[in-house]
Amino acid sequence: MLKHAIIILLVYAIALTGCNKSSTSSQAAESEAGIVTASVRARIDSTLQAMVDSGAIAGVSALIVENDKEVYFNAFGMADIENGAKMDRDVITRIFSMTKPVTGVALMQLYEKGAFQLDDPLSKYAPEFADVKVFAGVDENGKVKLESPKRPITIRDITRHTAGFANGDHPHLGSLVSEANAMDPGNTLAQMAKKLSGIPLAFHPGEEWSYGISVDVQAYLVELLSKEPFDQYIQKNILDPLGMSNTAYVTTNPEKLAAVYRKNEDGKLVRVPDETANAFNSKPWPLKPGGYGLTSTVDDYMKFARMLVNEGSFNGATILKPETVKLMATNHLSDSVTSRMWLPSKGQVGFGIDFAVRLRPAQSAEENVGTVGEFFWDGAASTLFWVDPKNKLSAVLFVQIFPFDRKLHKVFRDAIYGPYEEGGQVATLP
Repeated sequence: MLKHAIIILLVYAIALTGCNKSSTSSQAAESEAGIVTASVRARIDSTLQAMVDSGAIAGVSALIVENDKEVYFNAFGMADIENGAKMDRDVITRIFSMTKPVTGVALMQLYEKGAFQLDDPLSKYAPEFADVKVFAGVDENGKVKLESPKRPITIRDITRHTAGFANGDHPHLGSLVSEANAMDPGNTLAQMAKKLSGIPLAFHPGEEWSYGISVDVQAYLVELLSKEPFDQYIQKNILDPLGMSNTAYVTTNPEKLAAVYRKNEDGKLVRVPDETANAFNSKPWPLKPGGYGLTSTVDDYMKFARMLVNEGSFNGATILKPETVKLMATNHLSDSVTSRMWLPSKGQVGFGIDFAVRLRPAQSAEENVGTVGEFFWDGAASTLFWVDPKNKLSAVLFVQIFPFDRKLHKVFRDAIYGPYEEGGQVATLP
């Protein structure tokens, strides 16, 4: 029953990939210089309040740091409508795919130690991937045809989603993905990798961008290279040094965990049953995914974001070298990779090492605005963060709503940077 609940929640994640007492705006903003001025804070307030008032979301919190100063925090609405708990900065949320950048940082710490090179074959360290085959269509009887890959899966491939791993919705391989059930929470990462390696690739490595299980393979690689369980590695090397004491697979403060809501066909908010919403985070399952699973607070995740905007260091802890952060925040997708699943919906972006990377300004009013050079990612329950190196700005937005709410992300960005103006520029508003 519990595993069934987990599957239901993960299906949500994959398929949809009143003002708080704290203060209306941060008291830490000492200067009006920069992006987040008093008028911008007021605009963010009205934007997020409107999303709650419209019934689009139950509650939301947002935190922005610019030039090493907190320039905005506020929370609106409810973390748990039924139990009367307001959204606030100590509320714990499920961050889903915002786990991925944490995994990428863990892997790149080992890269800095010379444990691997990005273009090394994955099978050099995980030999179960040495004999993978690639889907080559079906014959006249409908039987799947296979061929050898044009080249091996590399570590770079698993950091940028070009490995070729099939998803459950593949018309011919989907049944094999379901049968293997590699991401069953009862599997260890080693068991996950063994099952995954037996499924044919959907395409030749490097030829397409296809979001999926690659970051869980990164977590397995971290275990192999560090000789430590993945969760213990990130605890010791990322979470503890950054002081992220409220970030974990199984929260020690379950009473602070926000409820999860979804919109029904009428657009009304419906609570996802707690046994479903909390199924993965209620006990320490053998599987410690690299691609999802962490819970966190807005302040905790901001520590991670500030480490990145500060080129690898925060609060006395050095997590990565500046050149490694730059490498992660550089586009690694060539123009020849034209099949990119839904990545173009993120805007004018490429993809680095576990981050989308903005390459150009928005080209239409429908696109998310932002700064060229920013890098970011989000989570299935509509959480979001980004790092804007040009303006030394980092932003974290926490919410728990399905399906994934692109509008919330767009209006939040518009409130900060100003809306799109024709010519691919962002309007500069007072």
